[in-house]
Amino acid sequence: MIVVTGATGNVGRPLLEALLAKGQDVTAVSRGAAELPPGVAHRVADLAKPDTLAAAFAGADKLFLLTRDHEIDIAPVLEAVEATGIGRVVLLSSERAATRPSPEVQAYDNALTASGLEWTILRPNGFASNALLWTDSIRQDRIVTAPFGDVGLPIIDPRDIAEVAATVLTEDGHSSRIYMLSGPELVSPSMQAEAIGAAIGEPVAFIEQTREAAYEQFLAFWPAEVVEGSLEVMGNPSAAEQRISPEVERLLGRPATTFAAWAERNAAAFR
Repeated sequence: MIVVTGATGNVGRPLLEALLAKGQDVTAVSRGAAELPPGVAHRVADLAKPDTLAAAFAGADKLFLLTRDHEIDIAPVLEAVEATGIGRVVLLSSERAATRPSPEVQAYDNALTASGLEWTILRPNGFASNALLWTDSIRQDRIVTAPFGDVGLPIIDPRDIAEVAATVLTEDGHSSRIYMLSGPELVSPSMQAEAIGAAIGEPVAFIEQTREAAYEQFLAFWPAEVVEGSLEVMGNPSAAEQRISPEVERLLGRPATTFAAWAERNAAAFR
């Protein structure tokens, strides 16, 4: 059985679907009630509450570990993993663990690699689904407001991350591997606005936002350290952060999904 944490999110939900498509026995873990695909078991647990994890992990042999909360102590989580007999952990990390390393950013990666468990680490760059932050302004005014309008990054479709995770969870040969994941091309915020406009059949204007205004806006969705790190990458990316990785295509046997294709699939959210 495979346990998926963060099961209701942009990566967790399509991962459940990908694992079901591979015929896997899947259990989703979330902090509260959740609507899940038919055939997925559900257990309520919180990674920040170690006493809830034994029941959540019971009977599993593999775990997909996802948390954006760097306040969580990962040591008790890994202790629960080992105590319940889980043999393989796939961790969703961040490219910043490699491109902008710090003790905080690298804490989960380092703890997992030192744990003695079988592990694989996925380090994607920015998610295409972050564009959903613009849904209200696009629906109401056909406007995208964002900082660093002409800075391109190889943002990735979360569904590609999910399919990579399903691959490494169900196939051999990925132990002790770290995969940097990206989309297939550099896409700037102004280009994203244009692609969303094409997807909905109406032009979407782009307005440059100050870094300060973006910081305040993003705080409503992400912890401060995530916001600060993300804005640094968005505004002043290194060569490594603009590198287009071949790993999605190599692991999935198909090209990574373009932002335009992601926008077409999600066009209803912006109409």
